[in-house]
Amino acid sequence: MKLTIRALLGASVALALAGAAQAETTITVATVNNGDMIRMQSLMDDFYAKHPDIKVDWVALEENVLRQKVTTDIATKGGQFDVMTIGTYEAPIWGKQGWLVSLNDLPAEYDVDDLLPAIRGGLTVDGNLVAAPFYGESSMVMYRTDLMEKAGLTMPEAPTWDDIKKAAAAMTDKGAEVYGICLRGKAGWGENMAFLTAMSNSYGAKWFDMDWKPQFDGEAWKATLTDYLALMNDYGPPGASNNGFNENLALFQQGKCGMWIDATVAASFVTNPKESTVADKVGFALAPDTGKGKRGNWLWAWNLGIPAGSQKIDAAKTFVAWATSKEYLELVASKEGWANVPPGTRTSLYANPEYQKVPFAKMTLDSINAADPTKPTVDEVPYVGVQFVAIPEFQGIGTAVGQQFSAALAGSISAEEALAKAQEITTTEMTRSGYIK
Repeated sequence: MKLTIRALLGASVALALAGAAQAETTITVATVNNGDMIRMQSLMDDFYAKHPDIKVDWVALEENVLRQKVTTDIATKGGQFDVMTIGTYEAPIWGKQGWLVSLNDLPAEYDVDDLLPAIRGGLTVDGNLVAAPFYGESSMVMYRTDLMEKAGLTMPEAPTWDDIKKAAAAMTDKGAEVYGICLRGKAGWGENMAFLTAMSNSYGAKWFDMDWKPQFDGEAWKATLTDYLALMNDYGPPGASNNGFNENLALFQQGKCGMWIDATVAASFVTNPKESTVADKVGFALAPDTGKGKRGNWLWAWNLGIPAGSQKIDAAKTFVAWATSKEYLELVASKEGWANVPPGTRTSLYANPEYQKVPFAKMTLDSINAADPTKPTVDEVPYVGVQFVAIPEFQGIGTAVGQQFSAALAGSISAEEALAKAQEITTTEMTRSGYIK
């Protein structure tokens, strides 16, 4: 009887220990709620088959909310997440703070040298890869080929903003709920300001001069915002001040946008016949310019980083290596087709003959290569970053300015008032932070 009790007690302890061990290998991943990340969650059986000792809890959030939560968590060492989806903006800043775990020891088969140089460079701090790119992107024009043909127009491969204005006017049919152009209007440094900063670069505008003085009181920003508001008010959908990436994607897929200038990663969603009513009627062009030498396209990557406060770093690295590997790209291709693999991160993908058949593959790579974060504007500036300024203060400033421009789009204030307020907000913060002496 004693042996039986002892055996039962031993079994109970073993079960308790097993339960504890299992809990230790459950990692929490914070991610953005876009299509590529949602697709990954549906493919987790492959990961679990290879790593049955690791379980993943997902926290999928809208872009602005994700940024707020992960920034708060990593800055306060909250430990809520083991893997964070972060952008090209956060990675180098947080890496310099020592907030991210180095990924230099990923397995050899991961082939870090296969990462596109422009993308890898933006994620490397003092020789350490501080985040692994899940997908990279620039921005480009996506347009309805049938509506362009109906209007008797041809979209140039490298259009100007005048070409865009002409096409938007010709394709708009508000009675049929077809709007010539859809652009981001939702406030946020990574929402409307990502688009508007990239657009402003092509107009010769800049956030700061070489003395870090804000430039919203200049003619270039005035021209940028004036043209943006005119496009959206005359040819855009109603309620555009609430529209970000996901809202405009849905409008385009429903056939309600003649053009959409946004992330190259959207191409796989607007051409997917399972999701898009206009999948066979989409063309692509480079982001527009004004002849000043810069196009209105950005450079970005969504990346997986591991906060230094994680207690499960080994399991987190295992997940990151799987999610950003060549093998993951092949997994998506086998399930969804090559057009739906996460783009913009690996040289080998663009050398793949199967991927080269994808209609937007070359335009995506050309757009990525057209963006130079070290020389983002027509004039010399003291910062790097194409659609953002790579300083810690930009997150707050960019969102505050974005709120003013979104209010102008909603008709609450004029363009002049929005620019004046943007100048005031930015000058106050840059003075307080010590940039302006």
